[in-house]
Amino acid sequence: MNGCELPHKHVTIFIIDDDDVDVIGIERALKKLKIANPTVRARDGIEALDLLHKKAIPKPFIILLDINMPRMGGIEFLKAIRADDSLSDSVVFMLTTSSDDQDKILAYKKNVAGYMVKKQVGESFLNIVDMLGHYWRVVELPVYE
Repeated sequence: MNGCELPHKHVTIFIIDDDDVDVIGIERALKKLKIANPTVRARDGIEALDLLHKKAIPKPFIILLDINMPRMGGIEFLKAIRADDSLSDSVVFMLTTSSDDQDKILAYKKNVAGYMVKKQVGESFLNIVDMLGHYWRVVELPVYE
């Protein structure tokens, strides 16, 4: 590697969403934008916590979190990880269909990095995924051993 090249950042994208169509849309957008980061999916907060506690998601990771899911929704999941010292520093983006201001307030009170509404799976959705791609290419995430 010469002095101008940057090491490839292996940031795992952890999608927590129960809607298969939305997840397919996220994966298609990632592929279309040539974002080749590994992805892992959980269908609700309980499954996501289980995967995180088993260390099945390699660090560093960025979480794309839906709010409305069965068993444990996004806000409850946020409360759980923020109360857990081993997970409290997780980078979380809300990527949801809820545009309710109360949901936004609750999410930001739990230190989400951003709140984005999935209005459609068209060009605006590609813009959201593109912005996320730029985010993890630019920010410095800690390297975990």
